[in-house]
Amino acid sequence: QVQLVESGGGLVQAGGSLRLSCAASGSGFSISAMGWYRQAPGKQRELVASITSGEDTNYADSVKGRFTISRDNAKNTVYLQMNSLKPEDTAVFYCNAKIKRGILINYWGQGTQVTVSS
Repeated sequence: QVQLVESGGGLVQAGGSLRLSCAASGSGFSISAMGWYRQAPGKQRELVASITSGEDTNYADSVKGRFTISRDNAKNTVYLQMNSLKPEDTAVFYCNAKIKRGILINYWGQGTQVTVSS
């Protein structure tokens, strides 16, 4: 089995920073891509940033220039450095991994709360 364990969420003032981490544990798999999604109360879950095993990245327009996604392939870990946080960034952030175990399957973390106060 594969598990995604997230950490780094919390409460921060506007303008502050947080760094989220997500580590994939298990065996018998390789990761094609990892990413971060977020879901605010009453809103649809949206892609924040993603990164492939080849280090190609993609960002939502609302976070470009403020957030940076990176990964450590040896540790099967993805990071999201969030700077200049805004109250509208407040959401539950979910780690996602596209994992090959013969076929390509999406896995999700349990979510970590990010709250940005004004």
